[in-house]
Amino acid sequence: MKCIAVINGPNLNRLGKREPEIYGSETLEDLQDILGKRAEVHNCELKFHQSNHEGELIDKITEFADNGCDGLIINPGGLTHTSIALRDAIAGSELTTIEVHISNIHQREDFRQTSITAGVCKGTLAGLGLRGYVLALDYLIGES
Repeated sequence: MKCIAVINGPNLNRLGKREPEIYGSETLEDLQDILGKRAEVHNCELKFHQSNHEGELIDKITEFADNGCDGLIINPGGLTHTSIALRDAIAGSELTTIEVHISNIHQREDFRQTSITAGVCKGTLAGLGLRGYVLALDYLIGES
């Protein structure tokens, strides 16, 4: 059985409440339900984690890698644009990683248009809402 980790960074615990005109009205719990149903169909185990703290996210990436996860879906939130340490954790994990952003970061403010973490990810999905997570999961489930 494949194991896929899903990590959400700072402020994503506020989905559904924080700037719904940008991030939509669905919550983090809705995302877990959507992905959980998809994973169940494919006999895949999911491990979820959300934190507003950079070090905790780095620790979780290491934990998931060391405990046999096969892939990682990550939405680093604002750390996408600032965290070399998070980038290094992704690179060092050797997990096949897909970066996901609910909004299209390339259509937003200049400071949001550069992803420090994308360069160590297999791919990036941006601007597709929660559907981006589903597409990332489908990809990782299909990976050998």
